[in-house]
Amino acid sequence: MDLNAVRTFVAVADAGQFQKAAVDLSLTQQGVSKRVAALERELGVRLLTRTPRGAELTIDGQAFLAHARSLLQAEERARASVRPGSRALRVDVIGRRASLAGLLRDFHRGRPEIALDVVTLPGAEEAIAAVRDGTIDATFRAVTMPGQRIPDGIEVSPVHDEPLHLFTGPAHAFAAAASVSPARLAGHRIWMPGNVPGTEWTAYYEALAAEFGLTIEATGPNFGVEALIDTIAASSTLATFLGARTPLVWPAGYEMRLIPLRDPTPVYPHSLLWHRDNPHPALTALREHLTAVRHEPPDGEIWTPAWARRVSGSGSRFPCAGR
Repeated sequence: MDLNAVRTFVAVADAGQFQKAAVDLSLTQQGVSKRVAALERELGVRLLTRTPRGAELTIDGQAFLAHARSLLQAEERARASVRPGSRALRVDVIGRRASLAGLLRDFHRGRPEIALDVVTLPGAEEAIAAVRDGTIDATFRAVTMPGQRIPDGIEVSPVHDEPLHLFTGPAHAFAAAASVSPARLAGHRIWMPGNVPGTEWTAYYEALAAEFGLTIEATGPNFGVEALIDTIAASSTLATFLGARTPLVWPAGYEMRLIPLRDPTPVYPHSLLWHRDNPHPALTALREHLTAVRHEPPDGEIWTPAWARRVSGSGSRFPCAGR
C-alpha cells in the first residue's frame, strides 16, 4: 500500500477539502485527487465524496480512517527506530567481566542519557563482520592477528595497552614475589581454559608463549571465572594471566595474588573498531570519551605481538614505554 496515498487521504479527511489538503501537502489539487483515486482503486471502495463544501468521508472512508492513521503512526515509529541517535548504541566486548566492559561502564556513568546495548560476540572475525554489516556499531578487539584482514571502511583506533598480571593462589611459588619476568615462568603451568582456537586472545597468548618459552594449558572444560578462581586458589602449581583492570572479586579467605609482570611487561592491545559511514552520534561521543581517558604506561619496556596494529604502525616487539 502506498503510504503517500494514505497520508494524502488522511490530509483530505482532516481538511475537509481537496484544495486545502493540497496546500498542506505542497501538492497540486490534481495530484491530491490522483493519489486518492489510486488508493480507492487499490482498496476497491470509494473513500471520499465531493460536495459543494469540499469532501466528505463515505461509510468505507470512515471505517478506513482509523486504520490509515495507525499505518502512518507505524511508519513514524519505524523511521524513529533507526533515526541516528534514537536507538541504543550497540557495542561488542570480549566479555562482560573484561576490562573494556569497565571502560564502557565508565562511559555510561559519564553519559547516562546515552542508551547502550552491550553484546559479546565469539571472536574478532564475527565482530568485524558485524561492524561491516551494520549489526553492531563498534567492537573492542585486538587486531590484526595472523591471517586477519580488516575490510574496507572499517576504522581502527588503539584505545588501551593493558598490562598483564600473573594470578595465583597463596601457595604458588611466585605468590610472595613483587613482580615476575615472563621468562621466569618457563616450566610453570599457566592455565587458561577460556582460550578458544582461532580467537584473537588465543593468538595473543600463543605469541606470548612462543616469545618467552611458556606453556599455556587450555585443557579441561571452561566452567567460568568462579571455577577458575576456585581451582587456582587451591593449587600450588597453577596460575593464569589477567589484565590489570579485569574486575574480579573472590571470596574472603582466598588470599589470591595479582603479581605484575616486568622486564618486559606484556600488554594486551585493545582497539576500537567501527565503520566510517556509521552516523550514530553516540559513537562519536564514545570515541571522544576513550580518547580523553588517560592510561599511564607501565615502567620499563613492554611487549606486544608483532601483528598488533598500533597508532605508529610499528611492528617492533619491544616498543618504548609510553608509546
